[in-house]
Order: sequence, then structure tokens, then C-alpha cells
Amino acid sequence: MKTKWYRAVLLALVVTAVAGITGASAAEKSENANRLATGVEDQAAVALTIYNVNLGLVKDQRQASLPAGTFELRFMDVASQIIPASVQVRSLAGASSLRVLEQNYEYDLLNPQKLLEKYVGKEVKLFVENQYTEREDTLTATLLSIDGGPIFKIGEDISFGHPGRILFPKVPEHLTAKPTLVWLLENSLTKPQRIEATYLTNAINWRADYVLTLNARDDRADLSGWVTIDNKSGAAYSNATLKLVAGDVNRVRDDQEFRARILAKEAVAPKAAPAQFKEEEFFEYHIYTLQRPSTLKNNQAKQISLVTADQVPVKKELVYFGARPYYHSRYGEVVSNQKINVIVEIQNKKENNLGIPLPKGVVRVYKQDAEGSLQFIGEDFVDHTPKDEKIRIKMGNAFDVVGGRKQTDWKKLSADTYEAAFEISVRNHKKEDVVVKVVEPIPGAWTMLSSSHQYKETDAHMAEFTLTVPKDKEVKMTYSVKMRF
Repeated sequence: MKTKWYRAVLLALVVTAVAGITGASAAEKSENANRLATGVEDQAAVALTIYNVNLGLVKDQRQASLPAGTFELRFMDVASQIIPASVQVRSLAGASSLRVLEQNYEYDLLNPQKLLEKYVGKEVKLFVENQYTEREDTLTATLLSIDGGPIFKIGEDISFGHPGRILFPKVPEHLTAKPTLVWLLENSLTKPQRIEATYLTNAINWRADYVLTLNARDDRADLSGWVTIDNKSGAAYSNATLKLVAGDVNRVRDDQEFRARILAKEAVAPKAAPAQFKEEEFFEYHIYTLQRPSTLKNNQAKQISLVTADQVPVKKELVYFGARPYYHSRYGEVVSNQKINVIVEIQNKKENNLGIPLPKGVVRVYKQDAEGSLQFIGEDFVDHTPKDEKIRIKMGNAFDVVGGRKQTDWKKLSADTYEAAFEISVRNHKKEDVVVKVVEPIPGAWTMLSSSHQYKETDAHMAEFTLTVPKDKEVKMTYSVKMRF
């Protein structure tokens, strides 16, 4: 019951706090010689660059009439996740006309709990409904403590659990309604001018999501890519010029920068529209500029079409991977790695209706079933992919194609030289023939002694075999190898 009452008191404080904010805003907007304020209503333009490392760069331009001389300017409506050390301010009317002497970031925000804390030891008024007259009676009280709930001194008596509303005479001086930058400025230009504040903010991120729809033969697909922007920076950006930077941008981390974390939100993308971003190289990254203004609200996830491509050639592979530890076994039988991976490969080339740098993200793959209904068949995370490079998507494991692997021989020829032999079997239970790529990792410096099938050395520690397996049949391959490691 006590907790319920305390919550009711805090809820009542919200109304009082809002009333205080309204009065404070009117006072802040009145200009005087030493103290000025500018809010989002003065915003002339805003540009937002978002990095896919939970970071945003804000360029906020405000129209202002500033007096000559030294004065304080309160720059309100900034992101609550701002990195104060990153802030820069300049006058667009003249680079040398405005100089920052001192900067403060005020983030002790007004809320019911803070309001109570600031009034401990001070007088407040209590309103309580008189059940006989149905009017509110007023009492003057001193707030003694808020630990576990407000405790008041009313006259000579001490009271807690008071059921009435609390009225505060004013908003405490050091509480602000919203995060605010406070500058001590020196200005030499008296005419109206536009000032620009540039700063970094945490808790704003973007990611790319792709939808790949395979055709019936698994040899072509339609691709659509979407950008999802998640804004938890504590500010809204209205009609902003929006840029997205893709790349592995290095950041110096500290504990403060981990205050807010982005929660991944899955969303079903609607039918893709034509791409709206212009892509270009930027330093060692790529930058994507939206070709129209966009409004990004606080605590909002927004999706924008990034890329569309139809009839993209794809290649489906069945891949059977060996396991490195098996080569160190001294026993005839080893644990068999039976799963055969299903891989879909795309060439990011212009002739395949692609050929643009693709940001990292999740690729979700769909295909129509026999009734024409679209079904989800797998997903994978792909890294940043430049043009003309391959995108390989692991779909999952094959159901009707299985493999077996066993070691048939092991010899230690010297302290660092060994011989081993293996047998790999692939069984195809499908209604059509399949081709399976068998990839065998081989440690150290190795020489193939014998092999039942042709192979190619894909790198210094890898041999690759290609097996054609007829429907409802089993194919076995063997090889022996000499290794030094």
C-alpha cells in the first residue's frame, strides 16, 4: 500500500513539474544582456551522419540574434546521449566573429524524484481533499527526507504517507527540463546570424538487412536491401539531411559510452522501392546519402530502401567440411562429421544487376513452395562486401544428403612426420543427382600420396574434392597424405 501511495505522489509531481517547465521556458526565451537561450524552434537546418558503430554526427544550425560582447547562451534540445568533449560551435556568418570561452553540459534533468531531492530541508505546500467539504485544504510543511517515501514536518508533528498533492514554489535553479549546452561566448557581430553546433552522440545506429528470394531452380534470385535506423540518442531530427557511413570505424571506448545499447528489432520489410541513396567512396569507407530530407524521431526505428536487384544469378553449393583435430588422432575411428552445408553464392558484379558496395548485415532467404506460398529457408550475416566480390550465404544443412568420415590409417614416421588415410562417404537420398564439394583441412607441410578422386589445393592447408553423387546412391572417396608439423 505504501509503495502504491508513493507512486501516486510521484505521478502527481509530474503535473507540478510540467507547470514549472512551462514557466521556465517563457523565462528562458526572454533575451537579456547576459543570458540567452535557443531551442529547436530556432533550428534552421540539421544534418545527421550515422555510423554503424552506434554513433552519430549531428550538425545543428540555429538562427540567432546575439549581442556584442560576452554573454551566456543556452543551446537546448540537444541529444541526451551527446559526447560533450566532441562539441564544436561556429558562426556561419564569420569564422572569427564568435569565440567560445567556456562550455558546460547540463544533464541534471527535471523529474519527480529529482524535484523531491532538491527540496529536502525546504518548505512546500500540501494539498489534501477534505472529505466533508469536498475541497482541498492547504498545509505548509517542511520536507525532511525522501528515503523510502517523503517525510514531512507539519507544525510540530512528523508525518509520512501523506495522501495529498505537493506544490513546489519553483523549479530549482540547477534542474533543467532537457539536456542543454551552456556556452560563455564572446561575439563581435551584432546582426542576426546562423550558428552551427557540431557534436557526436551515442545510441544512434543503423544496419542493413537484405531479402533474397530464390526462383524454382535456385539459379536466380531477386534481392532487396533495407536500411534500418534506430534512434535512442534522446533527440529528434526533423527534415534532416541524412548520411550513412559503412565501414569498420575505430572508436575509443569508455564506460560512459556504454550507457545506452541498441536493441535489435526484427521487422518484415515491405515491397522494395527504387534505391534512394547515392553511394560514394569516403576515406577508407563508403558513404550513402539519402536524396531527400527525412525526419527521425527519438525512440524510433525507420526503414529506408537501399538497393533492389532482380534476376541476380546465384550458385547453390553442397559443401562437406572435414575437421582439423581428426588429423591428430591415433585411432582408426573418429567422430564423424555428417552435416553437409548448403551455401548460396552471389557475385556482386554490375553484369549481375549489382556491382555496388554492400554494407554488412543479415541476408534472409525465401523461396516459394509448391503452392506458390513464400517460405523462409535460412539466413546468414555477411560482412561489408566491395563490388566484384563474392557473397556467400550459409543457408543451413542438407536434409537428404549426408556424409560420413573415418580414419583408416595412421603412422608416425618421425618426431614431426606422419601419414594418415581417410575415407569419406556421401549418400544422396534426393530424387536427382547432386554435386558435393568435399573440403579437407590438412595441417603442416603435406604431400598427397594417393587419392581416389581428383583434387585441387585451394590454399596451403586445404584440399578440395568434387563428388558427383547419383540419386539414391552412395559415393566413397579415399585419400592418404603425408604431413610434417
